[in-house]
Amino acid sequence: MDLPTIEPESTITDASKTICIIGAGPAGLAALKIILDSSQYRAEQWKPTAFEARGCVGGVWVPAPPTPTDDPPLTPLYDSLTTNLPHPIMAFTSYSFPPSTPLFPHAPVVHKYLEDYADHFHLRQHIKLTTTVDAVERDASRWKVKISTGEILHFDLVLVCNGHYRVPRYPNTPGVAQWLSSGRAKHSAWYRRPHNLGDIVLVVGGGPSGTDISAEMRTAARTVIHSLTGAAREDIGNLKRRGRVSRFGENGEVTFEDGTTETGISYCILATGYEVSFPFLSKDIVHPELPPPAPPLPSELFNSTYSVFPLAKHLFPLQNAFPPTSLAFLGLLVKVAPFPLLEAQARAVVQAFANPATLNPAQEAVDIITRYEELRAEFGDDQLAIMEAWHRFKALEQFDYRDDLCKFAGSELSAIWSGQDGYMKVPQWEKDAYCNKDLLRKAWIKLEESNEAEGWVHGVGKNGPHEWIDLMERLFKWAKEKGIHVEELDKSKL
Repeated sequence: MDLPTIEPESTITDASKTICIIGAGPAGLAALKIILDSSQYRAEQWKPTAFEARGCVGGVWVPAPPTPTDDPPLTPLYDSLTTNLPHPIMAFTSYSFPPSTPLFPHAPVVHKYLEDYADHFHLRQHIKLTTTVDAVERDASRWKVKISTGEILHFDLVLVCNGHYRVPRYPNTPGVAQWLSSGRAKHSAWYRRPHNLGDIVLVVGGGPSGTDISAEMRTAARTVIHSLTGAAREDIGNLKRRGRVSRFGENGEVTFEDGTTETGISYCILATGYEVSFPFLSKDIVHPELPPPAPPLPSELFNSTYSVFPLAKHLFPLQNAFPPTSLAFLGLLVKVAPFPLLEAQARAVVQAFANPATLNPAQEAVDIITRYEELRAEFGDDQLAIMEAWHRFKALEQFDYRDDLCKFAGSELSAIWSGQDGYMKVPQWEKDAYCNKDLLRKAWIKLEESNEAEGWVHGVGKNGPHEWIDLMERLFKWAKEKGIHVEELDKSKL
């Protein structure tokens, strides 16, 4: 495949703007696609280049086995991973999954989808594979970007799209360091399959990975202990549900927050999340520490490893060292449907880059302080807890956020996206499906176990996306008829 040509600076006119995209995973691909939609690109005024460290596009969805030279692994994908969202609400709004795709597809299907997305929108000519961005520095009025070929390039806009599932986050629980150094514990980033890990396996963490891994481990281990913050003691078959670990002791003994212990643990999988990391950004651009309490907002940018603060619209750095519309961080939000949100974020970035005056720093500062006060009302003066929650949206907040981004992007970009005047709001069916994603997934697993799943989706989508909406509605009703339920099921209905 031909690599994109980076034009010498002498050939760039005053009207031309160069754009650097760091990463060609979902965020980078969405950003590149939206840039190519812009009138500035069509007028040959914008020249985007995406740099991807790996040999193909797809980011975290590209499989890779753990190797001694990759510490941490290039991806945390385990062999059995499926999406935890139905693909109609996970997909980019501009490109659906193919007809007959399983409702909760396995990781290779998602990777193929991202490859197809890149092909469909002719993105590859703008992507440099096997090329790492080593350093980004501010140089007068532009960004100086050093890449792994040794070249130093200059850009007007930098989009940070490197994802946040690479650097493992480890708990500071007493004794965990000894378990890690002795090989008795490992972060879930290294997990691939449940075999040969011992008779009694402890899984720490209640997120999607921890839940999936603890369920899968039950097929291979004699006993699985699943530690979740705030969980009540419960034994179900070979599964023991326990609260937070308070100490990792010797000889496979663990003490929990309620004072009880478990002994004889063979191995521990730490599904404890990942750190937000930007190794290419120097400390004078973003400080690697907790920000000071607000108000007032700091005049510099901080990375607490949970969040970047302060960012206007969770995208643009509000600080004094460079224009906030010249650098943007995509994909920091968690507990969201990511792909369509990335498109909306990219549209907002394109609008702000093309028309910097549309971003009102004073109003954005007010919005940030408002959110800060809401979180402080919940967490008190615990600055770490506030920063942990900063990019974590509750329930339907993500959809209001997407609506706001699309409104900010303006009618021109939204017309390209939706084919209609004004801006597109997130439809109600998408909100309902998201609220009931756990029930839909549990019902889908039942269909797979009974070999009925393929029949349910056969041909669905050939006549348009509405067929997927109809399928999810039928699956929701089927689940209720069969008495399938999940804990804390949202009451909204499809």
